[in-house]
Amino acid sequence: MKQVVQNYKSGELAVLDVPVPGCKPGGVLVRTAYSLISTGTELMKVSEAGMSMLGKARSRPDQVAKVVQSVATNGVPATYRKVMGKLDSYTPLGYSLCGVVEQVGAGIDDVKVGDLVACAGNEHALHAELNWVPKNLYTPVPDGLAPRHAAFGTVGSIALQGVRQGEPQLGEVALVIGLGLIGQLVVQLLTAAGVRVVGADPDPARCELAERLGAAACGDPGSASVEAAVAELTGGHGVDQVYLAAGGGSNQPVELAARLCRDRGRVVDIGKCRLDLPWNAYYEKELDVRFSRSYGPGRYDPEYELEGRDYPIGYVRWTERRNLACFLDLMARGSVDVEPLVSHVAAFDDAVETYRSLKDGELKAVAVLFRYAEQTEKTAEAPAVAVPAVNVGRTKARPAGSPVRLAFVGAGNYATSMLLPHLTGREGVELSTVVTTTALSAANAQRKFGFARATTDLDGVLGDTSIDAVFVVTRHSSHADLTKKALLAGKAVFVEKPLALSEDELAGVLATVEESGNDRLQVGFNRRFAPLLQEAKKRFGARTGPANLRYLVNAGRLEHGSWYLRQGSEGSRFAGEGGHFIDTASWLLDADPVSVYAVATPGNEDLQVVLRYPDGSTATISYVTTGASGFPKETLDLVADGKVLRLDDFVRASVYGPEKWVSSRLPKARDKGQNAELAAFVRAVRTGGPMPVPLESLVATTAATLAVPAGLAGGTPVTLEKRR
Repeated sequence: MKQVVQNYKSGELAVLDVPVPGCKPGGVLVRTAYSLISTGTELMKVSEAGMSMLGKARSRPDQVAKVVQSVATNGVPATYRKVMGKLDSYTPLGYSLCGVVEQVGAGIDDVKVGDLVACAGNEHALHAELNWVPKNLYTPVPDGLAPRHAAFGTVGSIALQGVRQGEPQLGEVALVIGLGLIGQLVVQLLTAAGVRVVGADPDPARCELAERLGAAACGDPGSASVEAAVAELTGGHGVDQVYLAAGGGSNQPVELAARLCRDRGRVVDIGKCRLDLPWNAYYEKELDVRFSRSYGPGRYDPEYELEGRDYPIGYVRWTERRNLACFLDLMARGSVDVEPLVSHVAAFDDAVETYRSLKDGELKAVAVLFRYAEQTEKTAEAPAVAVPAVNVGRTKARPAGSPVRLAFVGAGNYATSMLLPHLTGREGVELSTVVTTTALSAANAQRKFGFARATTDLDGVLGDTSIDAVFVVTRHSSHADLTKKALLAGKAVFVEKPLALSEDELAGVLATVEESGNDRLQVGFNRRFAPLLQEAKKRFGARTGPANLRYLVNAGRLEHGSWYLRQGSEGSRFAGEGGHFIDTASWLLDADPVSVYAVATPGNEDLQVVLRYPDGSTATISYVTTGASGFPKETLDLVADGKVLRLDDFVRASVYGPEKWVSSRLPKARDKGQNAELAAFVRAVRTGGPMPVPLESLVATTAATLAVPAGLAGGTPVTLEKRR
């Protein structure tokens, strides 16, 4: 799909081809019909990107303070690399759109495929052909409201929340300073609430537009006309409320607010303008200064926005979502008219030229919409996820005898607690280099585990011909890209699960394998290497008939703030962990699954995933977060041919059949197979022999994991189609 992006360092704008976002539980996948350019916020960002580095620093003193703190903590070189890396990357644009629901995630019951919805959020309502939007950031569009008008929903919510903060009452008089997009909407909302409005803006065309839309009088803030209008409407007392909807570096709006507001009036800041409050003026009138935070209560709260936890209406009457629905209703009933604000409608493919025209002043506009190409009707098909075919020759064996030199990309908790302790001091292994995004974490890993070198330079490590294998132990969203880079560099790769977060990412990894001829890849599915489980499988013996496998994963709740909760960037929790359990089931059943069926309990992440195998065997994985913390995390039962294999949390295993076998309880910590897995990987790298798990199996497990959200969205089994 296509998406509008900007490089903040260079200012470059582009329409990129990017992967389609997955439809995760708790939200919907929306195909955009119209998206709205915020001619205030977005153009400010676009303009800042075109500034020099000094100009960027002056415009964002808050970010400069963070850089200064980073320098004090990490030093100039590391901070410079970090800042430049962040600046020199593409960032999205957009936060207000209307579109059609294309897929429905698990736990969503208020909309269905084909419904028209308005969407909000600078991470979820982007200028893109498809967006995944969580429940509390979309709302159905009322019947009869045009999609191009519904695309104003987010910006309208910002204006509506500002008006709510002013607490207007019938018969009052308000002053709106700044008659851009937000200001024009504030004028209409106040008029609808029975408030008489005076507007102030240096642009005569905007003043005229505001008067047409209901303002009693408008004029240049530097002229006497605004003051005269306020005096006439208020009997000389001053306005009851002032709404600051202006931007820029001038302090004039704040000073004008103090001069024209009545005693103990209210001043509401909605825009981003200079706020050097003249103390005497505000003190003498005892003015009440209020801030309006974006779309309303819930904004910036990940539990509300990402997890769908609504605030009780009895305690919080107007949340983000309820504000969005209210504004759409006002438009549908004719109380607010946005059509006069639409200055230009551009084809989405012309986005870059449209931004350039706005920035250069060639296109003078209050509101600009992007129109997306109409989607052709699709015939209903059974959901399917492709399992890419593996087509690559064997990689040449490396010379034996020399130590295997390893590099780690990432040194977080899992790497330092579960992998590196098994490699430190291992005979025939040399920990060559550790690469992290921050210098300090690299230095800590070097000191603790004895790496020969610590760096933040990934390209340098990939170009080092002395390094035999690269471990990718970073955030989930980076796994596929880093794996491709390491494979292209000719390295053997050990990547922690998951291998990919989308079908496109998985296909990209396989394309890289074929392009490079390098199939030296292992994913960190360690449970099949656990000694206890291997012994239990041996005792169970070969099967002659189909089997039933039940796997209960008592995952438990995540701590607030865990990066696992960042579904928008890191995928769902099951996307990150589920491959472990699917791989274990497939290994025990000696086959790859052919279909996946998934259901979820409403309101949480408890999943039931049913895998079907070629011989009729089934595996049911119950992945739950609502269980008791004292209960074991993983219990497994395999039933076939009159026999039962049971695993109790990698502490004890048993097999019931013609002969009963029960293991002794492990005397120490649970062994989930990391040590044996690493030994097998190092051995394969040293000898050039086959990797511990066939690449076909890694691909099949990843595809089955990716099929879970598709199954949740469709409510039917998802076929795993092998691509030839």
